[in-house]
Amino acid sequence: MKKTIIIGLALVFVFLGLAACKKGAAAGADAALALLPKNVQGVVVIDVNKAMTTAVVDKAIKDSKEYQKYQEFIKETGIDPQKDIYFVAIGISGLGQSGESSGSGVGVINLKYNKDTLLPKLKEKATNVQETVYEGVTIYSVSEGEGKKPMFGTFLDTAHIAVGEEKEVKAVIDVFAKKAESVLKNAELSALIDKSNKTAMVWAAFQFPPEMMKGVAASNPMASDLGDIKALQMYFDYANKSLQLEIKALGGDAEKNKKLAETLTGFKALGSMAGAEKPEIGELINKIEISSASDAVKIFANIPEDLLNKLSATATKTVEDKLEGKKTEEKKDEKTEIKK
Repeated sequence: MKKTIIIGLALVFVFLGLAACKKGAAAGADAALALLPKNVQGVVVIDVNKAMTTAVVDKAIKDSKEYQKYQEFIKETGIDPQKDIYFVAIGISGLGQSGESSGSGVGVINLKYNKDTLLPKLKEKATNVQETVYEGVTIYSVSEGEGKKPMFGTFLDTAHIAVGEEKEVKAVIDVFAKKAESVLKNAELSALIDKSNKTAMVWAAFQFPPEMMKGVAASNPMASDLGDIKALQMYFDYANKSLQLEIKALGGDAEKNKKLAETLTGFKALGSMAGAEKPEIGELINKIEISSASDAVKIFANIPEDLLNKLSATATKTVEDKLEGKKTEEKKDEKTEIKK
């Protein structure tokens, strides 16, 4: 039970992932996004309520072997991810950097919660909770073990929680306190955001540093066509019993984008070979469409619900087989130790 609650609280503080009225929901997405700091290089926005209430996810939750633990999490925290979590807005920074600073991020969660219920449970189940005060706001940190970076989170107001590394959480607090500008004041990234499919279940926009993509292209001959990519827009959505996804790489010119599309089509052909052993993989790959334009390369797929169910079953079996194999190896090791 203790492990279940700690994991559940961690999910609330990190991704809450996977989870009112429509007018209020839209306002929640904009409010969460507006709390991300100006210097982020990319944003990911998740309509958690839409994702968690789709037929596929709802069935997966209720059919899961962990459904009882899911119910225990709701009882202990007072949060039902299918009803009480609305949006997660994630800001990514450090792209193109090397070392420990590479790829850091911060998430702002828009949800219905009771701090007086949630915080005592966090302190009860995670005994190493530390508190610091920054600009009048309390930041809570939980260490995940020796040698691992602690996780930081704060309750911004009655509808928002921020979580991430300490520096990034403090940056969100600065925006919340109106002492710093938000990502919406970042001219290049906000232009990408405005053109994104913001009604989708998940959408993202990234602005890449020029040296980053040049480095990627130089490091691997197979990635040489990526050097002119300057930005990325993508979305995942679920409608009419199908999952739609689109990835649009912006940059280059018509000739370079055509070449990149041809390269990606080649990778698609290689991937289709997996369909010989697992037809559902081949079916998925056949759903992928790749095209190019004068300013972008687009990857699009429309995946029907029945195929999603088959892919889910395949993934579940693969994980279960690996776990069973691991248990078998552990038993063999135990027997070997006993004989010694």
